[in-house]
Amino acid sequence: MARVLLEKVFKRFGPVEAVSNANLEVKDKEFMVFVGPSGCGKTTTLRMIAGLEEVSEGKVYIGDRCVNDVHPKDRDIAMVFQNYALYPHMTVEENMAFGLKLRKFCKSEIKQRVQTASEILGLENLLARKPKQLSGGQRQRVALGRAIVRNPLVFLMDEPLSNLDAKLRVQTRGSLKKLHERLQATIIYVTHDQVEAMTLGDRIVVMNNGTIQQADTPLNSYDTPKNQFVAGFIGSPAMNFIEGNLVRKKDEVIFEASKSPVSITVPNDLKDIVLPHLDKNVTFGIRSEDIFTEDKALKKSIEGATIKVKVDFTELLGSENFAHCTVGENKIVTRYAPHMTLNMNDQLNLTLRLSKMHLFDTKTALAIV
Repeated sequence: MARVLLEKVFKRFGPVEAVSNANLEVKDKEFMVFVGPSGCGKTTTLRMIAGLEEVSEGKVYIGDRCVNDVHPKDRDIAMVFQNYALYPHMTVEENMAFGLKLRKFCKSEIKQRVQTASEILGLENLLARKPKQLSGGQRQRVALGRAIVRNPLVFLMDEPLSNLDAKLRVQTRGSLKKLHERLQATIIYVTHDQVEAMTLGDRIVVMNNGTIQQADTPLNSYDTPKNQFVAGFIGSPAMNFIEGNLVRKKDEVIFEASKSPVSITVPNDLKDIVLPHLDKNVTFGIRSEDIFTEDKALKKSIEGATIKVKVDFTELLGSENFAHCTVGENKIVTRYAPHMTLNMNDQLNLTLRLSKMHLFDTKTALAIV
């Protein structure tokens, strides 16, 4: 069993707490992705699992064994680094075989494992080359191959695609997903790219300021974020936020923005949920795909609210376009149809699909709706 378990794990560098009270179980054969901004603690957490950083407090388990005092080489893990860490004077085959030679595997076993890994990764014709003769994508595959031949309990990957160009990164993401399905291995993968996290992970762990904000499936993290940070970090473009207050007017509960002329009636089915937050500061959130610019039939079919905005600038991406707009002091990003023409300073009436609205407590940032 190759599960990984973190129990109340802390990492401190002097007075700085880099990782705080991390509790997490990575299941056997799961592809788990750690994602978050630079400095959030995701790589430090990975390095504690690998044994490259000591745990300040708490316990790390690989399988059923606590590995706090186990040397990295004895943890039965394989790590793929951001810079590939290949030996420049060795061939591809020698790089892949090096770890097995150190462990005194017999030559026939080494040859068989290298051959199998090279076939999986399409490296059969590159085994005699040295790293300087390879492209970035090929070097990345060699680094993966060196890990695969180990047949470890757990694969640890620290931003292995960050040095690749955009097109190759997309191709390699697909290869990694297929590789996981073929190997049925436990993989813990670190990235700052939330698109990479959403497409690769069985579950994703969103981290910020050294704490785990949410550990969930990609879809749940996107649709039901636990707090405002997760809502703003997961998704591209980011969720739109408007700060304001909840007030009661007759039988209705109204969200009134504090820095713009936006007034939104909360749907009836959400009233009971938001009533405890009346007269408190809250933040309204909505994603760009739940904002509509021109489909009148759709506007009539949804329970929505209309707001008037001014277009600041547009992003034309071909299959979909984005309009960056202003209402009062708030910024709104919405998608619009490719056949529409929008210009700077145009006035738009936007309809918000309120069944997809989010509300957050402004003070705690925790989700209300």
